[in-house]
Amino acid sequence: MTPLIDTHLHLVDRSRIHYPWLESAPPLNRDWTYEEYAVTARRVGISGTLHMEVDCDPADIGTETAMISELMAREDSLIRGAISSARPEDDGFDAFLDKLDTNVVKGIRRVLHVVPDEISQSDRFRANIRKLGQRDLPFDICVLARQLPIATDLVDACEGTRFVLDHCGVPDIAGGAYDDWAAAITRLAERPHVSAKISGVTAYAEPDWTLDSLRPYIEHVIESFGWTRVVWGSDSPVCTLNSSLDQWVAITRAFLDEASPDEARAFASGNAARLWSL
Repeated sequence: MTPLIDTHLHLVDRSRIHYPWLESAPPLNRDWTYEEYAVTARRVGISGTLHMEVDCDPADIGTETAMISELMAREDSLIRGAISSARPEDDGFDAFLDKLDTNVVKGIRRVLHVVPDEISQSDRFRANIRKLGQRDLPFDICVLARQLPIATDLVDACEGTRFVLDHCGVPDIAGGAYDDWAAAITRLAERPHVSAKISGVTAYAEPDWTLDSLRPYIEHVIESFGWTRVVWGSDSPVCTLNSSLDQWVAITRAFLDEASPDEARAFASGNAARLWSL
């Protein structure tokens, strides 16, 4: 069984951190602990994971990083680092970067589908994203499918920064939307400094999804980016909205079975290890 590096794990501790958006997502509005995740992860062959920020209150970003640092220090911890939340649109971004513990923080994300589109188009935002390239910190792009052209514009404005597209660009699988999304993915993949994360797309599918209903979307991302520019993520616990972690891993392994050994290793762990220096 090819070991997996999970590049997209969310942990939630409401006793320490405030997550304003959880109140509008009742199925997810509870604590999601490392211990709970680790039991399933070890059973299904996940050998390491990156924690993905959970869009917490900006005042709690440092607390979230400290929480991950504590979990990393545990004996036999699966956690290899964190992708931190940030506010590249703010004046204080330089000071934020200077304070980062790069032994823990391996990358940065700002969720862009919860803010006006103009945020990522501003000169300040783009100048700050370019600074990530100078510090060798990749930026995760989290956008809706309609925003993929905006993501492409951001990528073009920051050629020295490495980017990772989350969740295959959030296709509307349940609605059967494909052509516009696929064309936008193809255009984005033409940029060599962008990789794609195949993570938790069951959340965007119909409740009775099957391997065949997910296949066109996953295969298009792999064909567009190639096996050397795709990584895997669980998007746990968001994936539980329409599946389970072990079901999503089973889908992943079905695709790995169709790949060559080198392709499977690159997708499962090698690309992630290179992108985030794990």
